[in-house]
Amino acid sequence: MPTSLLALAAGAFGIGTTEFIIMGLLTQVSQDLHISIPVAGTLISGYAIGVAVGAPLLTLGTRSWPRKQLLLALMLIFIAGNVAAVFAPTYGWLMAARVLTSLTHGTFFGVGAVVATSLVPPEKKASAIALMFSGLTLATLLGVPAGAWIGQHFGWRMAFAAVAVIGVVALAILAVFVPKDVTAQQPGSLAEELAVLKLPQVWLGLGITVFGFAGVFALYTYIEPLLTQVTQMSNQWVAITLLIFGAGLAIGNYAGGKLADKGVMRALTITLVALLVALALGHWAFANTWTAMAYVLVLGIAAFTTVAPMQMQVLHSAGNAGSNLASSLNISAFNLGNAIGAWVGGAVIAGGWGLLSLSWAAGLLTIVGLALLAVSYQLSVSHRKSALKAGALC
Repeated sequence: MPTSLLALAAGAFGIGTTEFIIMGLLTQVSQDLHISIPVAGTLISGYAIGVAVGAPLLTLGTRSWPRKQLLLALMLIFIAGNVAAVFAPTYGWLMAARVLTSLTHGTFFGVGAVVATSLVPPEKKASAIALMFSGLTLATLLGVPAGAWIGQHFGWRMAFAAVAVIGVVALAILAVFVPKDVTAQQPGSLAEELAVLKLPQVWLGLGITVFGFAGVFALYTYIEPLLTQVTQMSNQWVAITLLIFGAGLAIGNYAGGKLADKGVMRALTITLVALLVALALGHWAFANTWTAMAYVLVLGIAAFTTVAPMQMQVLHSAGNAGSNLASSLNISAFNLGNAIGAWVGGAVIAGGWGLLSLSWAAGLLTIVGLALLAVSYQLSVSHRKSALKAGALC
């Protein structure tokens, strides 16, 4: 694999770290800025909204930019947003800094995925996307715990300062290793880019991402109370278990890329069915510490094997003209799925169904994703048959 893919992974590591780092700093932020923890929690949802809205708009607005120049500009915005967070005197300032940083997220991952696929032969495109997304898995495994540790010992502002330093390092790596002529293809017009929104397969692919990944977050959002209240784990064991989940993400990310290289539709079917089984098993997995730890590893693997196939499905459906917009929209779809999953899980708990019922709700969301995949498959079969008939008539 080209070194430039590792450069993209470095950028993904920084962006992934800043997305999730706030989760371990909410108490410190709330005390320092004199706000409640629920209000501090809106810094998470504000970031997610920024990703969902900013990704397609920024991608369209910068479609004529050289890809390397765009990636470098995004990292500069990322650095500026984190530096602004370090000096935030008020909640409003910090929210603005978080939203500014979030604007880089979807476009970096969306455009980065397109760039990654342009650097390798066709049979390795999904693995290239998986390698770039490995930066995100490493952020979950290493970056976020390290950020939380820095916050606990030196304050939450120093945690954001450390992320800004990561951004500077990533910027230097991208500048050195990503080639200038990474995409020779001329950008299409705005109409050509927007034409991707008329393709049913693109919308089906986005729907598969939303509901497939919503299932993951319907359960994982509430993993801490599941481990502490159901399994009766200590905080120390919870931390270790979450590290195991991060390791599962890394394994799943690699496996998903390899599977998708052999066939995207087949990979999507296998990974979504595996995810459904894993989510369903969650109803029985938290009976004791050892089964819970083993289950969290399996859940991490099953969750991230879906990522590369989902991204490749949308890219295949969009074609070259609308690949940047479609890829960025799929990053928005991941974030929308996260939000929907967390909301559904919260509704299950608020409704008195109990924490163990989260697995059933999560499974139902993933079943919707599988149903959309079935529709997508039937549509592709119909198109192939129509093409064969047209060829026979000619």
